[in-house]
Amino acid sequence: MTEKIILGIDPGTNLMGYGVISVKGNQAAMLATGVVDLRQLGDPYLKLGRVFEQVTSIIDQYLPDEMAIEAPFFGKNVQSMLKLGRAQGVAIAAAIHHDIPIHEYAPLKIKMAITGNGSASKQQVAGMLSRLLHIQADDMPHFLDATDALGAAYCHYMQMGRPESQVSFKGWKDFVNKNQERVCKRP
Repeated sequence: MTEKIILGIDPGTNLMGYGVISVKGNQAAMLATGVVDLRQLGDPYLKLGRVFEQVTSIIDQYLPDEMAIEAPFFGKNVQSMLKLGRAQGVAIAAAIHHDIPIHEYAPLKIKMAITGNGSASKQQVAGMLSRLLHIQADDMPHFLDATDALGAAYCHYMQMGRPESQVSFKGWKDFVNKNQERVCKRP
C-alpha cells in the first residue's frame, strides 16, 4: 500500500496555517499541524520571505506529494486581499520550486467537503476534523488557521479519485433541464 502525503496551507500575512496528512489506502491521518507566526515582522516583504522559507522547510521535512491551498475569499478590503494573494503566491512558488502539484480550494468547498455545510464555522470544521482524523483534544491546534490548513489537505484527500464532471449544474432545476432523458415522467 503506497502512502501519499498532502500538505495543506492556509495562507496569511499574520498567521499562516499548515497541516500535513498521510493517506494510506482510504485512511487519512494527521502528521503535523501548526502556524507560522508572522506578527512580529513589520516589513511585508520580510513576511513573504518568511512564508517561502517556512513552506520550504515544511516541504523538506515531510516531503509531500501534493499541496492543497485555501483560495482567498473576496472581501471588501482590497489591501487585505492583495496581501493575502501575495502570501498565497509565495506559498505556491515554494511548492513549484519543489515540483509539487498544487490544488486550490475555495473556503466554501473545504467546509462543504468536511462538514457538508458551506457556511460552517471554523470551530465546526475543527470539531469535524478532530472526529474524522481521530485527533485527541490535547493534540488539536490552538489556532484555527492550522485547522483551516488541515481542512484544505483533508478536502483534497476527499477529492482524490473523484474526477469532476465537465458539466456543472446550478441546482436541481438546472440538472433536470439538462438531463431530460434521465427524468421519469409521471402518467
